[in-house]
Amino acid sequence: MPEETDKPEVPVPKQPQDPKPEAPKSDASTPTDAPAADAAAKPAAADAKPAAGSATAKRGSVSSDGRASGIFDGTPFGLEGDIRIAIAGSGDRATMTAECADGTRVSFTLTRAKPDAPKSDDAKPDDARAEAPKNDDAKSTAGADASKPDATEPATPAAEAKSDAGDDAEPSADRPRRRGARGEGRGEGRGEGRGDKKPDDRENLWKDTLPVPFGEFGRTSRPLAGTVLFRNATIWTLGPAGTVPDCDMLVRDGKIVAIGTTIIAPTVENVIDARGMHITPGLIDCHSHTGISGGVNEGTQANTAEVWIGDVIDPTDINWQRQLAGGLTAVNQLHGSANPIGGRNSVVKIRWGEGAEAFRFEGAPAGIKFALGENVTRPTSRYPTSRMGVATYLDDSFTAAREYRAAQKAYAALDADARARTLPPRTDLELETLAEIIEGTRLVHCHSYRQDEILMLLRTAEKFGFRIATLQHVLEGYKVAPEIAAHGAGASSFSDWWAYKIEVMDAIPWNGAMLRRAGVLVSFNSDSDELARRMNMEAAKAVRYGGLSPEEALKLVTLNPAKQLRIDGRVGSLEPGKDADFAVWNGDPLSAFTRCEETWVDGVRRYARAEEAELHAAAIKSRGELLAKATAAADARGGAGAESGGGAGGGGRGFRGGRGRPTLLSRMLEEREDTIWLRIARGLPPIPTIQGDCGCGVVNDQNAIVPAAEAEAASSAAAEITATSSN
Repeated sequence: MPEETDKPEVPVPKQPQDPKPEAPKSDASTPTDAPAADAAAKPAAADAKPAAGSATAKRGSVSSDGRASGIFDGTPFGLEGDIRIAIAGSGDRATMTAECADGTRVSFTLTRAKPDAPKSDDAKPDDARAEAPKNDDAKSTAGADASKPDATEPATPAAEAKSDAGDDAEPSADRPRRRGARGEGRGEGRGEGRGDKKPDDRENLWKDTLPVPFGEFGRTSRPLAGTVLFRNATIWTLGPAGTVPDCDMLVRDGKIVAIGTTIIAPTVENVIDARGMHITPGLIDCHSHTGISGGVNEGTQANTAEVWIGDVIDPTDINWQRQLAGGLTAVNQLHGSANPIGGRNSVVKIRWGEGAEAFRFEGAPAGIKFALGENVTRPTSRYPTSRMGVATYLDDSFTAAREYRAAQKAYAALDADARARTLPPRTDLELETLAEIIEGTRLVHCHSYRQDEILMLLRTAEKFGFRIATLQHVLEGYKVAPEIAAHGAGASSFSDWWAYKIEVMDAIPWNGAMLRRAGVLVSFNSDSDELARRMNMEAAKAVRYGGLSPEEALKLVTLNPAKQLRIDGRVGSLEPGKDADFAVWNGDPLSAFTRCEETWVDGVRRYARAEEAELHAAAIKSRGELLAKATAAADARGGAGAESGGGAGGGGRGFRGGRGRPTLLSRMLEEREDTIWLRIARGLPPIPTIQGDCGCGVVNDQNAIVPAAEAEAASSAAAEITATSSN
């Protein structure tokens, strides 16, 4: 019997039908022998143990597209903690990236080495196999011979028939389809016997690192951090020291260590000459809807206190990066204003390049969004639908929450025997949240405009023994400023918004300054992804409308919102011991000619204008390449359609009312035009943006049902108008 080395190596089918190589070929043989041999080999593999000093993966995964990753103990490598290793490759090349617990990252490029030519007779079968013909008949013959106990054994008639049929023959119970056969495209048999191998384009897709977040302006390296000393800057401390020119600031471990004119730090890692620059505390937005995934409103009922914005933080929202470019470092993410009692809020720091959990502002007090006015009375499918109904609903809800908490306390006071015979109060997340408000452990931020509703809310809060944290927008607050001050509520207002709906007709730009003079803690907010990029300009308006000093105006978007959110012990001013959240400007921060050059959060530079210029150029280049590919493909298809009878149209370029296949850009413009005409036909504004509505305008538009006839009529009207304009 020939030795094992004289036989070519071929993949063994999972359910072989041929006898073992040692036994002569016989019809009485059964397919159970090969699994038995596999079972005999398993104990040997189970007994194998890793060699001394080797590393075993604690957790790993392998995918079918050439990627693998795992976490290893770093001790065998002389390192502390775990090591994360990822391998991605295709063809003869692969990239391995290893990242240590301290953040150090090393990348290697691995190339498969060609084996040396065989020098012994044992390798002859391999050579013969490598030089085998690559036509279908030869491949079928090899597949038939692989099932024989001896390569020299003559072929049976059945084998000859199968050889003539080739790999395209249907699999049967006697011989299942061989892995890698034609048509499957998987396993070791991919591309065998087909002549030239098709190049694998995936080799160009693997990269050493991917941006975080994935997309434009994502980070591919760690930002600047550590011990940093700023020299010779004008520092707006907004604290007891005031504004200090030619001043130094030392930052270490995410905290401000010292501010002064004679700081000596010989071991500083990074020294930045900030001569001519102004450094201010990081700006804070007390009313934001940025970075909320899936919509800001849960408007299906009047009380949605059980939902939490913290569950849907989106760290990939590009608006975070844009707001960092305006010096913003922290925001109060609020639920929308679709219901009197909305969802719970989320206070975050803009740690661009990190995950959702890293965005959370640790230790910030919990809060909730309330709303009054037009937004909450607009829906007609639920109670309440009137302002008096809102007042009654709030009173009823807090009464129920007080009774709920009393029932819990009464149950907790029972002895063990009585408690065993009594059902515990059923947990209610809505009432639990309202009970926290009464107990003073959750802050209320209420969307409000009119003076009568503001007074109603203050009196309801006083009835149940708690205080409103902030009145959001509060555009008629100047009419009841003494009452707001006596209650102790803060006012987070717009700077100069008015006349965008009925209930804001009496708004004036002096509102903030008048509230401040009455003793109210005032801040300015954005309620807008776009406006949050220029909060320093919102603060500057208080100098024009109200005559505030530059320092007091800047506090409207720094220290004052920090106080309203109860986080002023850590942010809002530049003082030793506070978090190193600050912005570096190339001039007076209240000037329209000033740019934000850098924004730091916890002592980490999250934005730098110099870096952004490079990222922006790369994004524009990539976008242009993608558009060029898309339009070229569309033009090619359009040209082919025109040649085959699609009519003239300039090489296939088409548009509504024209001929040929439209390009990608023309289709996008036509879809936008159809959407605008559809909104006009429904009596809606052409562009679905309404300032100050906390997302209610957009959500209501999305939830509206458009009859089919109405949509068809709008589309027809758009086509007629377009045809008329083209003629």
